[in-house]
Amino acid sequence: MPALHPENRSFEWAPPRGPYRRITAAQAALYDADGYFLLEDAFDAATIARVMGAIDPIEARVEIMLRKQPGETMFIATADAITFCPQLVTRSPALRAFCRHPVFADLAHDLLGPDVRLYWEQAVYKKPERPREFPWHQDNGYTYVEPQQYLTCWVALTDATLHNGCPWVAPGRHRDGTLRHELTPIGWRCLDEVPDAVAVPARAGSIVVFSSLTPHRTGPNLTDAVRKAYIVQLAPDGAEALRDGARVAQDDPERQFPVLAGGVPPRP
Repeated sequence: MPALHPENRSFEWAPPRGPYRRITAAQAALYDADGYFLLEDAFDAATIARVMGAIDPIEARVEIMLRKQPGETMFIATADAITFCPQLVTRSPALRAFCRHPVFADLAHDLLGPDVRLYWEQAVYKKPERPREFPWHQDNGYTYVEPQQYLTCWVALTDATLHNGCPWVAPGRHRDGTLRHELTPIGWRCLDEVPDAVAVPARAGSIVVFSSLTPHRTGPNLTDAVRKAYIVQLAPDGAEALRDGARVAQDDPERQFPVLAGGVPPRP
């Protein structure tokens, strides 16, 4: 078994329990056993078009900024390879509204509980000019959060395929909690080889739903078009991030607003 994160001392996986508002019992069972499932066609084409319409101009400015950096790189983002646009809800009313969508509220209810906040969101655009993989990692390996078990909703804005960098997951590894990660030039990594890895292609408008503890990766984009995704992460109210030995409440009202309060979506 891979080494655990040093803060991961007494983790116990909490399985989802019905009744469910959005997911099926089969999807809940897959999430419990393997740490993920695919929610197909969660959003219609018009909704996805509005989301891309809000993200694309911001991403274009990020691309221009990256080209001005030494080596055209900033941390794990590289011009013409892969861009990350975080905290978009602070800049876009449309994306702020999207993150309150009933689909996310229902997933929060079904997989986390009655009191849930938006934890993090970002667009990730994988470009065809410089094919690049993204290594095996857990989302909780980037910033260690407690409770360790939160939710990632990987929304496909364009079709995500085997050829343009769809997600792959390492089934069943979520039950150990957060693993030890090492920093590589292309991101944090917790696993080298996953013989039983599962590819999860997703049509535009579908969501790859997985735990913050599910190791996952994406392959290179070998096509001639940009693969676009918007990642929306939800965490139980009261979650704290460990930073420099201090615990920081994840309740910034501008970007970590409630999605569910007492089981009900609060009024904006």
